[in-house]
Amino acid sequence: MTELKLRPWKESDLDSLVTYANNWNVAKNLTDKFPHPYTRENGKQFIDYACSSNPIRVFAIDLGGEAVGGIGIHPQDDIHRKNAELGYWLAEPFWGKGIISEAIKEIVDIAFKTFEIDRVFARPFGTNIASQKVLEKNNFVLEGRFKKVLLKNGEHLDELVYAIRREN
Repeated sequence: MTELKLRPWKESDLDSLVTYANNWNVAKNLTDKFPHPYTRENGKQFIDYACSSNPIRVFAIDLGGEAVGGIGIHPQDDIHRKNAELGYWLAEPFWGKGIISEAIKEIVDIAFKTFEIDRVFARPFGTNIASQKVLEKNNFVLEGRFKKVLLKNGEHLDELVYAIRREN
């Protein structure tokens, strides 16, 4: 496998971003903020957003110089300030190759080194078994299941909350 790198997004990633993100099999497992169809304008807005934070919180998953997905850590505020949410997606041609697992391991390390947090959490849909398995593989623990609280594409879905703690 080509070496995986997490790096900042750049304008030259726009073509690969739009190519890989414009896929219903990717979008169906993400919030509605990840549009489908995914247009060049969506891609430009996303890259601007991803590049706007310092330190960088949203990274391109780079394989061989090509952006094939994204992963981000989103520190919370107020009473949730010791927590950060993890979000990620990977282009369908790269599923099942251990790429997202490696990216999660790396971003969790970055999160605990960069931010004053004690917990990183992720909220996969109850229907997204692959995401649940990759979180468990990375030592995330299922903390809760909220039955039919999400509405995606006219369907009520369960929301799961997985987390890993700094001490783990």
